[in-house]
Amino acid sequence: MADRIPSHNSELNSTHFHHTNRLMATRMSFYWGHNTVILFDHWPGNHPAMYALAIIFVFCLAFLIEFLLGFEFTKPGATKVGACLLKTGLYMVRMAVSYMVMLAVVSYNGGIFLAAVGGHVVGYMIFRSRAVR
Repeated sequence: MADRIPSHNSELNSTHFHHTNRLMATRMSFYWGHNTVILFDHWPGNHPAMYALAIIFVFCLAFLIEFLLGFEFTKPGATKVGACLLKTGLYMVRMAVSYMVMLAVVSYNGGIFLAAVGGHVVGYMIFRSRAVR
């Protein structure tokens, strides 16, 4: 169980937790920079190229969510059971991807936030907007 140790360091604006002899910082406000952790421990780390890859990855995840929301994947002649199973499977994938995007945004990195919003906006415009259809 993690012991909560409040921090009064206004420069980082973070809360510190002691967990298995490691000190972890969780930011509580948006910040800019490539030195961050998104979704997985030590990823993207402090490498600018990996940060750019993380931004592209989050953008694609948000775009995928809009793709899954925008199309009807069942055919008119499909059985009810098959259609139900397909829709349930797609719903499961959409929810898993949605939670991954949410967890990425909770890193409070401004670039990741903009990538998530941008992916949703572009995906909505392409797959769900009436103006494009």
